[in-house]
Amino acid sequence: MKTDHSFIAERAAAQHCEELLRSGPEAVDLLPALSRAGERFARALAPGLADLIGGDAPSVTALAPCELRENNLAQELGALAANSLLAPAAPGVTLLASIEGSAVLRLVDRAYGGKGEPGGPVPLSFPLSAQLLIERLETVVAAALGEALGEGPLRALKRNPRIEELAPFPAGAPLVLLPIEIMEGARAPWKLRLALPLAALPKVLGASQGAAAKRQSGPADPAAAPFADVPLPLVATLVDMKVPLAAVSRLEPGAVLPVAVARAVPLSIAGAVIARGTIGAQDDCVAIRLSQIVV
Repeated sequence: MKTDHSFIAERAAAQHCEELLRSGPEAVDLLPALSRAGERFARALAPGLADLIGGDAPSVTALAPCELRENNLAQELGALAANSLLAPAAPGVTLLASIEGSAVLRLVDRAYGGKGEPGGPVPLSFPLSAQLLIERLETVVAAALGEALGEGPLRALKRNPRIEELAPFPAGAPLVLLPIEIMEGARAPWKLRLALPLAALPKVLGASQGAAAKRQSGPADPAAAPFADVPLPLVATLVDMKVPLAAVSRLEPGAVLPVAVARAVPLSIAGAVIARGTIGAQDDCVAIRLSQIVV
């Protein structure tokens, strides 16, 4: 039996570009993206808290995320906190939302007519009067998180005031913690903390970016951010007339130029006419009633 052969390649081997061979970003590299998601969450959370606690919207600020281990989580959150385990769209991922126990007690005190000032030592458990408030806080946080991640409200799985009994993450797992500071006027600030496994960041932020790309695939909505706040100077041309150079050279103070205001006053942006209207008055001010929109 002859075992030596001359092998000939049937076709050229595939040569993949560097972009296809490059692995995805490391979880720690996504911390800046988590900070941006935290800023979106803070903006979405403020009006929800205003509806819940009454009064003006509080100042909500997303602080810098940090890394920690699961065995240090209980020390970070304290002995008593409103802990809720939430499920985002990313499969197999859970996220912890935790509100300081002292802050919950202050909000309950205000709900019952108190001043909401810090009292004595934090008890070992929440009173029954705090349960309804915690549920409503959980709903507001889940809705704001869903908006920040580009999906519907997150699904609440379970809650427990003692993080040791909730056991949301594997023992010793590396986590990322995103603190959110809430300031209500001159009152002492309080914190809401979001925590999730560091390894889950690509899934959570990937789902967020995918949902955002899906939303942006259609025509842009001019009434939505960031387009809605872009200033566009609108020019109404009441008179557009041609004057001979000889007449211009004879102009002097007191000279009178007869003009006729157009019946259909053009409205333009950057030189492009977008509409026409007629001159009138409203609330003792000159106004234009639109009669035509130029498509």
